[in-house]
Amino acid sequence: MSSLNKAMIIGNLGADPEMRYTNNNTAVATLNIATNERYRDSNGELQERTEWHRVVAWSRLAETCQKYLRKGSKVYIEGPIQTRSWEDKDGQKRYTTEIKALQMTMLDSRDSGQGAGTPSGNSSNKPIEIGDDFNSMDDDLPF
Repeated sequence: MSSLNKAMIIGNLGADPEMRYTNNNTAVATLNIATNERYRDSNGELQERTEWHRVVAWSRLAETCQKYLRKGSKVYIEGPIQTRSWEDKDGQKRYTTEIKALQMTMLDSRDSGQGAGTPSGNSSNKPIEIGDDFNSMDDDLPF
């Protein structure tokens, strides 16, 4: 039997992306994204609950996030949920659960005034995925 590990969220960044590089100079961006749920409680009162998601993007996707996303940017993120562990400086084992971003789509319009949006020349809101580059594009142009 096969399984599926895929998270899909639409939310807003709670802060600018945090960028760092690994020892072999691979870009890593960490995003904190808030999603909101609205519902009516048992008294009929409208309630809102915010859930925070830690998202990690790698390589070219990380650089794109750092370049175009800002606090408040609305994004769609897709990728697997993963848990990793490490030992802190006191020798305690620590765990974190995060979404490994494999696809990111900027949902803000260019005129939203937040400095984010689609990169110039990409008004189609085409998802930016790991592995996207000019070498993988189809050369069959209709014109």
